[in-house]
Amino acid sequence: MLILDPTQTRHCLDWDALIGALAAMFQGGCIMPVRHHHTVGVPGEADATLLLMPAWQPGEYIGVKLVSVFPDNHLRSLPAIHGSYLLSSGRTGELLALIDGGELTARRTAAASALAARHLARDDASTLLVVGTGRLSINLIEAHSRVRPINNVLIWGRDRDKAVQAAEEASALGYPVNVADDLEGAARQADIISCATLSRTPLIRGAWLKPGSHLDLIGAFTKDMRESDDEAVRRARVFVDTRAGAFAEAGDILQPIASGVIGADHVVAELAELVSGAAGRRSREEVTLFKSVGAALEDLAGAILAYQTAHSDAAAS
Repeated sequence: MLILDPTQTRHCLDWDALIGALAAMFQGGCIMPVRHHHTVGVPGEADATLLLMPAWQPGEYIGVKLVSVFPDNHLRSLPAIHGSYLLSSGRTGELLALIDGGELTARRTAAASALAARHLARDDASTLLVVGTGRLSINLIEAHSRVRPINNVLIWGRDRDKAVQAAEEASALGYPVNVADDLEGAARQADIISCATLSRTPLIRGAWLKPGSHLDLIGAFTKDMRESDDEAVRRARVFVDTRAGAFAEAGDILQPIASGVIGADHVVAELAELVSGAAGRRSREEVTLFKSVGAALEDLAGAILAYQTAHSDAAAS
């Protein structure tokens, strides 16, 4: 059995290859039950979440990701998200690989965000605002820079020190990054706004979105979480990773529907329709919004890529 630690997983998930693998998986055949979602009490702290996400390609591969989200882990200087991915043979059930779930999740989430932006952000989108300072912030900069000509990056976080740290890390990788102290001002100038937070209240206001901008919401993943206000959702043409996931768990979509601001038909298309060319941006001036809560097929695509890349590397050495 192959075991990939975080560094090895990162090495096996090149951005271009991963974005391509996700596109192929969304176009191909994959069985993906709705994920299991459980609330786990933590005495004296915010509730944690346990996620189990299965997916399989009949006769090829079976995978399941086990993820825990502990929102108060920042109090211990620990990541909020921990996880592991188990990849098995779809023909025999034999366990093939144990892959670091945190790194896999972070990279496939950013890759899905970039894949959506490839179809929804304007071709000349050059200013990226990242809202949030967790492990996804650097991944989002790297992934979006593979699909759009990003030459100006802004990072905003509630904790400015963490924003500075993330900016310094991105700068060390060669990206032009500055810390944004004024979220509204940064949002008003951004071509792409990518939010990766666990916020339960809106951070981005629809009134701030300039014509032609693309709003990417990939952090909040339960009915009670949201990163955008009603006006942002109302103004935008809305796309989701999967309708099943969005209508089950996406607070950014479900809350405006519940209050009557939008109807379910306000969701234009899901990611599979974007990659097939059946939907996408229609004009330079429209505002687009992509909401993702994560889909198990994304993890399966990444796990297969990591497994196959590791085997190729071993054979070549």
